[in-house]
Amino acid sequence: MSTVSIEATINAKWSEGHSSYSPGSPEELAIICIDLLVKELGTDVARNFIQQTFERYSSIVDAVD
Repeated sequence: MSTVSIEATINAKWSEGHSSYSPGSPEELAIICIDLLVKELGTDVARNFIQQTFERYSSIVDAVD
C-alpha cells in the first residue's frame, strides 16, 4: 500500500456560514467530504449516497478478501 499526502485548501460556503479545511491525508479528506455531504443532504441521504458509492467497489473488495 502506498502513502498519499494531500496538499489542498478547501473553502466551503453556504447561507449559514463558511469553513476552510486543509486535509493532509486521504482519511482527513474523507472526513471533510462526509461532513459536507451531511450538511448538504442530511444524514440519511448522505449515508445512502456513500453506500451506493461503496457498492461500485464491492467486486474489488471481494477480490481482495
